[in-house]
Parts: sequence; structure tokens; C-alpha cells
Amino acid sequence: MQTPAATSRRRRLTGFLLLHVLTIVGVIFIPLDTPALLLALALYVVRMWGVTAGHHRYFAHRSYRVGRPMQLALAFVAMSSSQRGVLWWAAHHRRHHKHADTEHDPHSPRHQGFWQAHLGWVFDDDNHGTDHRIVADLAKFPELVWLDRHWWFPPAVTAVACTLALGVQGFMAFCLSTMVLWHATFLVNSLCHTHGTRRYETDDTSRNNALVALLTLGEGWHNNHHHCQSSARAGLAAYELDPTWYSLLVLERLRLVRDLRVVDRATGRLRTRGR
Repeated sequence: MQTPAATSRRRRLTGFLLLHVLTIVGVIFIPLDTPALLLALALYVVRMWGVTAGHHRYFAHRSYRVGRPMQLALAFVAMSSSQRGVLWWAAHHRRHHKHADTEHDPHSPRHQGFWQAHLGWVFDDDNHGTDHRIVADLAKFPELVWLDRHWWFPPAVTAVACTLALGVQGFMAFCLSTMVLWHATFLVNSLCHTHGTRRYETDDTSRNNALVALLTLGEGWHNNHHHCQSSARAGLAAYELDPTWYSLLVLERLRLVRDLRVVDRATGRLRTRGR
């Protein structure tokens, strides 16, 4: 008889593989038309923004501040990417930074190999639960705890909305964008620790990778990020495109976000914009 942990692992792996098979076979036999392709692109960009601005820069690193309604909206958009809950995501990412490229890192190519760091770690029993002690600042919000527990709710709502809008084509657009979104996000853990350039001599193997930055709205400037983890801006040089940062500047103008934390170019230290 299988243990509960083994059953849970099998379900996670089955769901992951099923979406890939469904997407690849579906796109072959039901080619996406122009509206569906545009929907898939929009879903990718919006939900990638949710991962970068929400899961990563806000929930994991608290690199800016928002009001509680905006926080909930960020959580929903981030979780529509189907990358588990905000508490789970933030807890594991904080653990990654605390133990970057050591044997305690949840996803280190140095110790676990490229593919384990890319996606295999997601299915490990040790990475299934959420250590609320690591995210006590987030766990005090009951709405975030509820969403984290029911992490499937935002992607399910998104999938249903796409299906209602465009039928089977809309559902396939959701599946395709989700599959591509997963692997683009995973590249930050794998490729950005194996290929790229290093501006800063950090204690890990983090690298800046322009291709990953393009695919992830700025997250590919990973060596910059490991050098100054709580900065809301990852692309520190003018030529390092960081669309997530530009969007946060717009939201700051609209007074939806505040207290953006950035690296002071003169001192190299972290400061809050406008102070």
C-alpha cells in the first residue's frame, strides 16, 4: 500500500504530465486560431507578471508595499499561474536564498543537476508542504492562508473563464500558456544558475541571462537579484530590460504600490524610493 506522501507525489506528477500531453496533442489536432493565440499570449504575459511582481518581488521578498485589497489581487493573479499558493511559493523561495547552492537549497543545479533544479524538485516530498514559520508575515492574513490552501481555485477560475469566452480554443489557450509559463519560470532556477554572466561575486552560482530575462519580464537578471535580493528592480543597468520594474513604476504613479525598494547606484545599498 502506498503512503499518503507517495500518493500525493503521484497525483502531482500525473497532473503535470497530463497537462503537457493534453496541450501537445490538443494543439496538433485543434490548431489555435488567431483569437486563441492572442488569448494565450495575453494569459502568458499577465500571469508571468503575477509571478514576477507578485509571487517573487512582493510575497517572497517584500520589495514594495501595497494595501490589503491590492495584496489579495496580486495573490490571485500570481496563483492563476498554477504554481501553488503564495505562502508555499514564498516559503520555498526564501529557503532557496537562505541556502543558495548548498545541499539545503530546494533547487540547486550544483548539487542536484539541471533537470532536478528545473522541475524535479517540485515533486519531492520535502518540498510539498509549507513551513509557515518562514512566511509568518504572510500567514497572518486569513485570506492568503485560504488561497494558499485552495491554490487550485485561481487557475480553475481562469480556465473556466477562457473556456466560456472561446470554447475549446479558449481552454487550449489556457493549457498552452500554462505549460510555457511553467518552464519559463523554471529556467530561473536552472539556466540562471548554469549559463550567463556574473556582475557580482555572490556566494552562489547565480547568473544574468538575457534570454531568460526576456521570457520572464526581467527575472533573468538573476545575479543582480542574488546580490540585492530585496530590490524591486532586477535589471540594474539601462540596457537590462526589466518590464516588471517599469510596471511597478506605473502602479506607483497610480498609488497602487508604494515604498519601492531599489539599489542606490552611488552607494550600492538598498534604499526606498522617494526617501
